[in-house]
Amino acid sequence: MIDLYFAPTPNARKISIMLEELGLPYNPHEVDIIAGDQFKPEFLAMNPNNKIPVLVDSDGPDGLPITLWETGAIMMYLAEKHNRFIPEDPRARYECLKWLTFQIASIGPMGGQHAFFRFYAREQIPMAIERYHNELNRQMRIMNTHLEITRYFAGEEYSIADIAIYAWWIPISKYTTEPRPALERWSAEVGARPAVSKGMNILIETLRPEVIQAGLQTKMSDESYSGLYGNRQYSQIEVGNT
Repeated sequence: MIDLYFAPTPNARKISIMLEELGLPYNPHEVDIIAGDQFKPEFLAMNPNNKIPVLVDSDGPDGLPITLWETGAIMMYLAEKHNRFIPEDPRARYECLKWLTFQIASIGPMGGQHAFFRFYAREQIPMAIERYHNELNRQMRIMNTHLEITRYFAGEEYSIADIAIYAWWIPISKYTTEPRPALERWSAEVGARPAVSKGMNILIETLRPEVIQAGLQTKMSDESYSGLYGNRQYSQIEVGNT
């Protein structure tokens, strides 16, 4: 059995989509990062980096349990274990890994910084907002140009690269400064997949509205801000202690 420790973020949705695409049974466990669940001893024992998602597979390598964090590692593990959504052809495989890495190294960090400075930062810094907004649009331009000549990011085959990028494209797409027809075409095709729709909406009916919005529409409390971006996040935390 697989246990997924989850919050409604793009990174976590990458894994819920992947599990739905694979048709695997799994137990989703909400980690309320607004309330500070990521600092609980039992969570830190799984991931000392206090980040979601975390995947625990009771049937890991050699039949022994395995605990994984970092979405790139989780997606590679699931793809290789089940031999799906990662091309077998070496050139296509590396094309897939190239775009997966692009999401992890570029889209995710820039999208996160853009969200922080636009919505969460206690001080509005126009230069920072402009910098990350412009960088996101530069990346969207690169993706759109690539999809003008290929159906999916790794070619004609839907892959973990598409899953990873889609989960981030949905929140960043509203900040595009120009039409992105190839990205929109790709997004419509990927979004129409039943597993993608289900994976994007895991636990949506039970999550508190403030968890879903996470400060996008209302000001985050001092305690929540401290856990995500302030003193609590950056203080020394020992695994097993809070």
